[in-house]
Amino acid sequence: MLVRRLARPMLAAMFIKGGVDTLLNPEPRVQKATPLLEKVGPQLPDQVPSEPGQLVRIDAGVKIGAGTLLAIGKFPRLSSLALAATLVPTTVAGHPFWEKADPAEKTAEQQQFLKNLGLLGGLILAAVDTEGKPSLGWRGRRAARKLAERTNELTGHSDDAGDKLRDAGDKVRKNVVDGVDVAIGSIAS
Repeated sequence: MLVRRLARPMLAAMFIKGGVDTLLNPEPRVQKATPLLEKVGPQLPDQVPSEPGQLVRIDAGVKIGAGTLLAIGKFPRLSSLALAATLVPTTVAGHPFWEKADPAEKTAEQQQFLKNLGLLGGLILAAVDTEGKPSLGWRGRRAARKLAERTNELTGHSDDAGDKLRDAGDKVRKNVVDGVDVAIGSIAS
């Protein structure tokens, strides 16, 4: 659909540019990330790097990679989720308006925070967009319903459907084993 082909690159552009800017000049972001990392660093799993410079570069790489994938329409749901995951800590670390005393500075940070919140909303919409195809949840519920209906057809009713289905499986298994025995016997003779 044309709307998706236009909207995805528009949404991704901010992340790609931000990622490139960060890789070219990481120091301002490292300074903003350091206080947040000092607070949450001890709670992070051991597998997560705790050095601010390294995390900022990883974040930039994810934004460039996932942003590019979203822009070209490859893995849009997964790339949207990846971008959303990077946006939350970036927003909290980069725009802590609640810590600002100066009203003008507080307002500017609050606007940036709300802008990022709007981007997060767009990413969530992109992450749940199935492009008109049924969702995995719907497909799973439909498959379960069809299996139950088929089981009821085979057994005649649903009270002892499990027992009858198990018996039918045993009969199929016995027929297969008997068929294999016959085939082996005819090959051997």
